[in-house]
Amino acid sequence: MKPTIRSLLAGWVAAVLLSVPAGVRAGEPEAIALPVPRVTIYPGDMISADALYERMFIARTVARATVMESQNALIGRVARRTLLPNQPIAANAIRDAHVIAQGKQAFLVFKTDGLTITSAAVALQNGGVGDTVSARNADSGIIVRGTVQADGTIRVDAQ
Repeated sequence: MKPTIRSLLAGWVAAVLLSVPAGVRAGEPEAIALPVPRVTIYPGDMISADALYERMFIARTVARATVMESQNALIGRVARRTLLPNQPIAANAIRDAHVIAQGKQAFLVFKTDGLTITSAAVALQNGGVGDTVSARNADSGIIVRGTVQADGTIRVDAQ
């Protein structure tokens, strides 16, 4: 039995389609899983694992450089603006949680050559780890600037 042009062409098309990875074939858009809120998350709310789930999106419909792609990178962070259910979360819509709260007591720490001086202060700004904030020394009333540490203290350097 002599092969027809139609059967040869069908075989060739099938071979080409099988060599192309799934998701890249014509008519099959590439998909991406992104974390999205289950419920509305309001500004100042901390993002928890149970508030998120992964939803599939067509990759070309999402500006991947501007949205969060990892659920783990969101957990424990705080919303800067309202996050709507089932919508991708913009990278600039979240921030790290504040370690130092404005108007609350904080401790100033000055360290040099084995000497450590600590003092109570009142934070004049909110701040996360690594932020530079102002605080008023509770004893002297002097306003100092320092760097927020992970333990919730403010490291003050010599000036």
